[in-house]
Amino acid sequence: MMSRTVQITIDAHDPRGLSVFWREALGYVHPAPPGMILAPGADAAAALVAWDDFLERANVPRSQWNSSSALEDPDGTGPRIYFQQVPEDKVAKNRVHLDVFAAPGLEGDERMAAFEQEAERLVALGATRVKRFDPDLPLSHGFIVMADPEGNEFCLD
Repeated sequence: MMSRTVQITIDAHDPRGLSVFWREALGYVHPAPPGMILAPGADAAAALVAWDDFLERANVPRSQWNSSSALEDPDGTGPRIYFQQVPEDKVAKNRVHLDVFAAPGLEGDERMAAFEQEAERLVALGATRVKRFDPDLPLSHGFIVMADPEGNEFCLD
């Protein structure tokens, strides 16, 4: 059997807004609309402007423009992330969450300091810091639990 690729789908009240947070958090990009190619080096907002133009030309009602949004890894190695609009609120802890590798190759105090720096950056983007877990070797090298602007938990690991 061949391996499969995956897309991560996240329910959201504001798909576009949440995708902008995750774009900045992960360094991903919004893909261009079907049949369009964005100029090399275009700024991060260019894809969103292109989507607005595409949706308007396709006569999609404005009330549906924020029904979904997507992100892709510009290097093509990470999974695509898809945000879909849902009416209900998040009511419990996620059963699946993202681990953001924010300190590759670092250990101990240096690792935790890198997490602290990244947590500050993400809080400035709209995330919430939930809890820090210090290293407890050999089972845990330490991590910080965060929540995105809509309350979805993720870890800096």
